[in-house]
Amino acid sequence: MSRGSRSRTSVANVLVIGSGAAGLRCAIAAHQAGVEVVVIGKSAANDAHTVLAAGGINAALGTVDPEDSWQQHFADTLKEGYFLSDPRVVEITTREAPEAIRELADWGCPFARTAGGALDQRFFGAHRYRRTCFAGDYTGRAILGTLAAKVGELGILMAENQYVSRLLIGDGQCFGALAFDVMTGDRTVFLADAVVLAAGGHTRIWRKSSSRRDENNGDGIYLALQAGCRVADMELVQFHPTGMVAPEELAGTLVTEAVRGEGGRLINSRGERFMERYDAERMELSTRDRVALANYIEIAEGRGGPNGGVFLDITHRSKDFILERLPRMYRQFIEYQMLDISREPMEVAPTAHYSMGGVAVEPETHATSVPGLYAAGEVTAGLHGANRLGGNSLTETVVFGRRAGEAAAAFALERDVALRSRSTVAEAHDDLSSFIHDGAEFARPLQRALRNAMWEGCGVVRSQETLEHGLATVAELKGAVGDIDVRPSSEGFGDLAHVLDLRASLTAAEASLLGALARRETRGAHIRSDYPELDPSLCVNFNVVADEGGRLSVGSEPVPPVPDHLAGWAADSSEVEVAGRLLE
Repeated sequence: MSRGSRSRTSVANVLVIGSGAAGLRCAIAAHQAGVEVVVIGKSAANDAHTVLAAGGINAALGTVDPEDSWQQHFADTLKEGYFLSDPRVVEITTREAPEAIRELADWGCPFARTAGGALDQRFFGAHRYRRTCFAGDYTGRAILGTLAAKVGELGILMAENQYVSRLLIGDGQCFGALAFDVMTGDRTVFLADAVVLAAGGHTRIWRKSSSRRDENNGDGIYLALQAGCRVADMELVQFHPTGMVAPEELAGTLVTEAVRGEGGRLINSRGERFMERYDAERMELSTRDRVALANYIEIAEGRGGPNGGVFLDITHRSKDFILERLPRMYRQFIEYQMLDISREPMEVAPTAHYSMGGVAVEPETHATSVPGLYAAGEVTAGLHGANRLGGNSLTETVVFGRRAGEAAAAFALERDVALRSRSTVAEAHDDLSSFIHDGAEFARPLQRALRNAMWEGCGVVRSQETLEHGLATVAELKGAVGDIDVRPSSEGFGDLAHVLDLRASLTAAEASLLGALARRETRGAHIRSDYPELDPSLCVNFNVVADEGGRLSVGSEPVPPVPDHLAGWAADSSEVEVAGRLLE
């Protein structure tokens, strides 16, 4: 049998696709519920995208600000999401966050502590109180390492370098996935009673992105749509205000919000602390959508620096303070720019950072509309609405990773018969094999063309014209996919992964563009220059589905109501100020 054509079968009760924080917390929960679990990830173990979540994780612990409460955390999240969040998802997150963080601390996560030994908490933008726990500015890495150690302690099987090309659906139920090893090409049919999709978002499809290469290309979104799921709010993508602008190959790399949380100031090329014009009360600790737009306007109107950014200045803090609280950022700029941030300001610009939309799930269990298929983490919709609060993403991974794992385990234990469709498996193999052939195109240049089109057409500010141009580019690029050269070699099957990434990215891009065209208003991170006002009638979620031929269509449904016991908290936060957000 030739190299790369081998196939084997793996059987488990629960299959977890994704080895980040959501996937690992899910696996721990499923294992503790008494089932056999397998975790598969595209990346090497302990190096999932979670490691880039730097600044912190939120919970209303009240250790620094005793007046904080989970209800206030609920209100802040709902308000700053512009009331597009599912209130039940927000309630579960904020109620269960304290216990989730205490659990991580008990498992050994090295969170910062106060002098009295309590978990320390810092400010993040748009939070009323200090509720962000942190481990320096490497919180995501600390959490992932803690979860990975727990997975190892429990003996849960993990397979790395596995690229999932298709979810296996038979008789309307999900029974596993087909994956191949990116290094060897060997295929594995992962059979399971229940599957949890924890595959991340789609922000790498923008030209400037905080995601690393070959991550967050929208493959989780593609897999869900191909399986028959509904995706929601794909137009709602958060542009982090501060990404690196140089060197070119690192443009977009995250400069954590913790810099602003620790007192960093934004300054334009004239030396003006310009956030006074955009949010004089909260300044640099305003919401991410407002700060990102402020940075965008300053740059667009010619008040940017030599590399097309504005300046983030933390030089008023001592070097010792920076090395204690922001060690990763200090080393990042020394390594890549030979710049000492204790002496010189950083030049930064907005960068595509987080997918606030994704797979539509049921709030309690995070079940999708396909029986046997669950989802958790950034790949899902529901929590963040039109603007994610910094620190809420890591909270989401551990709260709903646990819930999805428990629900998947319960589903697996309740199944009397496990149906396996041989024809579905054969179709998945045929689909994967169809991409291995000679061709005139290569995936990398087409990926770059898509990223440019999304940045220009569906970036920080959008319009009917730019969005339609983006759709036209997507259609053109789709036509080239069938002529991409994929020739596995001694260097592995990376070319095959790249073409599948491109296929997924094109689908995720189209869904985002369709949602952005439908949302004819400015709300949160979705800024339309041709519709600059918030439209109260568009407090809806826009859903995208795929037909049997893969064609996408968009519809809408009302946001679920706020439950009675939280109505007062929501009412206190019901006025969303948008005046002055879009300055022409």
